[in-house]
Amino acid sequence: MLTSYQLSKGAHFMYRLFFAAVLLFSVSIFPVQALERPGVEYKIFQFPSDMIPTIDGKTDDWKIVGDEYVVGSDQLSDTVKNHGTNIDPKNFNCKVRVGWVKGLNRLYFLYEAYDNFWKFDTNGLVNDIFEIVVDGDLSGGPVIPEMRTDMKMNFWDGYLFQGVMAQNYHIFTPAKGKDWCMEWGSQQYTKDMPWANHAYSYNFKNGEGGKLVLEFWITPFDYAPYDITKGIVESKLKENSIIGLSWSVLDYDADNIKEGDYTGFNNLSHKTTMYGDASALVAFRLMPLGKQFHKPLEVNWTFTVVDMDRRLVSFKDLTYGKVTSWKWDFGDGTTSTEQNPVHQYAEGGYKIVVLYVEGPDGKDKFSRVWDVTLK
Repeated sequence: MLTSYQLSKGAHFMYRLFFAAVLLFSVSIFPVQALERPGVEYKIFQFPSDMIPTIDGKTDDWKIVGDEYVVGSDQLSDTVKNHGTNIDPKNFNCKVRVGWVKGLNRLYFLYEAYDNFWKFDTNGLVNDIFEIVVDGDLSGGPVIPEMRTDMKMNFWDGYLFQGVMAQNYHIFTPAKGKDWCMEWGSQQYTKDMPWANHAYSYNFKNGEGGKLVLEFWITPFDYAPYDITKGIVESKLKENSIIGLSWSVLDYDADNIKEGDYTGFNNLSHKTTMYGDASALVAFRLMPLGKQFHKPLEVNWTFTVVDMDRRLVSFKDLTYGKVTSWKWDFGDGTTSTEQNPVHQYAEGGYKIVVLYVEGPDGKDKFSRVWDVTLK
């Protein structure tokens, strides 16, 4: 006879199989979707690795981000209350900058907003909110079960479904006496360290007007399950790639008000369903590092071991700037003048590989010590 523990393990295993099947079915039903506002593409600024913003609610670290990266209130549309882009700046005005750092799967945000009436004295969702939805791999489709058209889900299955493939953050602006945001999904860990961080700066009281600065970063996930021990997949942020992203500002301008009775639902997508449908997001491009942060000639390279048994290695030049000649020293007494050579080593062991480059702006070299190690 099976014990209750064995039965529970079996039930859990069957549930995991069922949930995996549901996710695969969702992908087949909802393939990569076109984003909203075709022809519109916003830019995500790349911070140098030695100039990563400190999350302190201050704007100093963002002075290097140009005006071309600013997304202002003029880009938002109230799709619920007033229906239009003519948002009165005397009532509400905001600008948002988004950044990233190559090698980190994080999106950095600086949200600066003026509101003539900040609402934040309740324990629930009746709060001025900066709502973000991100789809790192452009998988598209529903973020919440209410948006599904292929099947109905009970509460618990729906809870386990939402936020898995794309994430929605209800960020309270500001949060007083409560968590900084509600992650609208089953994966509450995504709003805490080491996957998120935040800081506010403001000096107004509830019901007053004034300026708020919100600085934060989040981690987008291709797969973020309820149970973190079952494995997560962070979205791999790559230079020049497109992600789906949008935000809404839920503006409450009165006391004794109920949820949903906000003054405006101002959103970047220009489509209300952006809150629960990743196909209703907007295109954002992860930009390369600006020229001002490079030397005129800056050598770099990477490699891939194509066949360890044969000690076959492929080298790739990643140099920034104009190059007229390359010289590779493979660390075994042989060299190559190809830009991207493939080299077979006669013996294994630790290698010191150096790339020398020359161009109109000078010379440069870069070595990797023992990175290339072969058996």
